[in-house]
Amino acid sequence: MATMKIPMTVPSPRVDADQLFKAFKGRGCDTSVIINILAHRNATQRALIEQEYETKFSDDLRKRLQSELHGHLKKAVLLWMPESVERDASILKHALRGAVTDHKAVAEIICTRSGSQLRQIKQVYYNTFGAKLEQDIESEASGNHKRVLLAYLNTTRYEGPEIDNVSVENDVRVLKKAVARKHKSDDQTLIQIFTDRSRTHLVAVRSTYRSMFGKELGKAIRDETRGNFEHVLLTILQCSENSCFYFAKALRKSMKGLGTDDTALIRLVVTRAEVDMHFIISEYRKRYKKTLYNAVHSDTTGHYRTFLLSLLGPNV
Repeated sequence: MATMKIPMTVPSPRVDADQLFKAFKGRGCDTSVIINILAHRNATQRALIEQEYETKFSDDLRKRLQSELHGHLKKAVLLWMPESVERDASILKHALRGAVTDHKAVAEIICTRSGSQLRQIKQVYYNTFGAKLEQDIESEASGNHKRVLLAYLNTTRYEGPEIDNVSVENDVRVLKKAVARKHKSDDQTLIQIFTDRSRTHLVAVRSTYRSMFGKELGKAIRDETRGNFEHVLLTILQCSENSCFYFAKALRKSMKGLGTDDTALIRLVVTRAEVDMHFIISEYRKRYKKTLYNAVHSDTTGHYRTFLLSLLGPNV
């Protein structure tokens, strides 16, 4: 469920475009007007506003926002403007080809999207950037980390609710051998099972592993793998069972300790606001005994804070 609030009566795209144009006039811009409009329109409405703005004023709204806004607010608003597939493709491009490769952002996008979403992302990535997503992963990732990302990206997984208990038990025994310390870890087996099986199947595998061996599969993965490879496997495992907890934990980490990881905070709030933020907020409150709204309020300031809080909705 989305959390950003859309007015009961939404102005026409032409009215919104006019208001944005007026907000840009003169010295500086009326940032409050920009937030009040864009933070309270869904993806379809934002696209219509962009079309109307370009038609009426012969100007590109995103370029105007780029020139008028600054800092974290600019990053957040510009990431908010595209529809989800275009946005995900853009996040992946910057994560892979930016000044520093953001491997966690890559894992977050690839390992939390459905097969159909990944197919769309790959197509938009190629159409927009003139390169295959797989080629950039080949270039920027390495070893088992690269292999698991490419396998997850290109494997067609069953996405229904049914499971085969015999297959689950077989995978559990195979995984036990694969992570046995005396054999070292059988990484190819881990990659095959984690990228080929449905989320429902992996949930059953996790539960059966616990009941058969008295140990969490996640702990076994942490004990026997390292670095980015470990992170991707755990991302797949955590999201198979409770993706909202995964996102709540990622949000917590972006604001924990000294300083804020604003890139991660913006990405998480913006990408989930129209999807499942309502459930992430509930998970955050349950796990950390604090509202996500208050956490974001404490770690941000000014118009940047106002924009993110607008996407989060009421303080619940």
